[in-house]
Amino acid sequence: MQNRDRSSSADEKSSRKPKPAPGLDVQSVLNIQQNPMVLIDEHYRIIAANRAYQEAYGMQADEVLGRCCHEISHHSPVPCHMRGEDCPHQAVFTTGEAHDVRHIHYDHQNHAEHVRIRGHAIKDQDGNTYLGEEIIRLPHQDDEITCGEMRMVGRSPAFLKCLHHIEMSARTDASILLYGESGVGKELAASALHQFSARAAGAFITVDCASLPETLFESEILGHERGAFTGCLGRKRGLYEMADGGTLFLDEVGELPLSMQAKLLRVLETGTFRRLGGAETLHADVRIIAATNRNLLEMAGQRQFREDLYYRLAAITIDLPPLRERREDIPGIAAVLLERIGKSWGGQWSLSKEAEKRLFAYDFPGNVRELRNILQKAAALADGPVIQASNLDFELSRPGVGPQLSAADSAGDTPMRPVTLRNGTQPDALEALLRQYQGNRRRVAEILGVSERTVYRWLRRGS
Repeated sequence: MQNRDRSSSADEKSSRKPKPAPGLDVQSVLNIQQNPMVLIDEHYRIIAANRAYQEAYGMQADEVLGRCCHEISHHSPVPCHMRGEDCPHQAVFTTGEAHDVRHIHYDHQNHAEHVRIRGHAIKDQDGNTYLGEEIIRLPHQDDEITCGEMRMVGRSPAFLKCLHHIEMSARTDASILLYGESGVGKELAASALHQFSARAAGAFITVDCASLPETLFESEILGHERGAFTGCLGRKRGLYEMADGGTLFLDEVGELPLSMQAKLLRVLETGTFRRLGGAETLHADVRIIAATNRNLLEMAGQRQFREDLYYRLAAITIDLPPLRERREDIPGIAAVLLERIGKSWGGQWSLSKEAEKRLFAYDFPGNVRELRNILQKAAALADGPVIQASNLDFELSRPGVGPQLSAADSAGDTPMRPVTLRNGTQPDALEALLRQYQGNRRRVAEILGVSERTVYRWLRRGS
């Protein structure tokens, strides 16, 4: 009886072992690849792994074979799609098509690293399907994706999906339109697109469309020749010309008046232009990235935005997720922001576990920009280098009633009663602050916790 039990147990164990694809010397085929590569069956089990894969994860072949891919790469008992990630295994076995995705994997020392996975459907002579998975290990993101003192930080599925789209789109020279709520980091994403592209060695020029006066559009974008207008004493190269060989980023492109849109379209369509007051036709090789938090197609239907310009800008569209859809990234982003605050203020701060939990539970209607403002105030109020939950003040933005932003009274920087802003602004409060600070829009923007160009838009709309 015991012998039969042992025999039955051995048979059952043997039946669970994955069988290699017949007719192939699988190991020799995989070892040709320099990048880590594995062959995975429909049950997520690894049936072959090359030497590069074994070295990357610090394991011998007999430790890898028969184990599930997600156990080794993700240190997870369940497949990655069950944790909200874009799973190449699920995609390949569902569609039969190749799939490319960005993930975070963990090495044998549990260190996280960004990887790009290329999954391919491979069939054996009997028609069985396997996933051939090539893993491309990427440089550490903090060293690669920067814009000024800020960095793109995250490991949430929403962030990784967005970052993957940025990387793939950067390979092309097509125009890209970035969509995202205010404060999500559209300029940082545009900078990442530039850095990932073949134009990375070229210039990255930003045009703030919200604050560009219509009267100066041609002079700023196209440049001017000496004597082009009264008081013009010399030649000036425009921003489009300065971006030759690089990238021109049109921030808040939805704010451009129609007359300026027509002029911009002519330049983008041909790549040729003439400086204001000049007769010579010039050419510049420029990649265009635009960004907006408005629905440009809806605006086009209302004749507020040119439809032909939209299609010229939106060859590829990328949606940037709001912070509430990538809560797992909040501690990492907060650490980067606190590091930046520390460099500016000459201090060093970190978050307590309770403070992290409180941030994690908040929706952040103002996204990363609001998180920055909350942390600035918390760092100022903290008694020591560790920010406590009690130091976090969310009065700056209450969902449902719009931002409630602290202003300073006429006596100095003593906080006033929070001012509720209607549709983002309230003229009386805004004008009072501008008078108090002698029209200094940057100082007013800091007090209100918004960007300077947002203040400019409020003033221009007068709403």
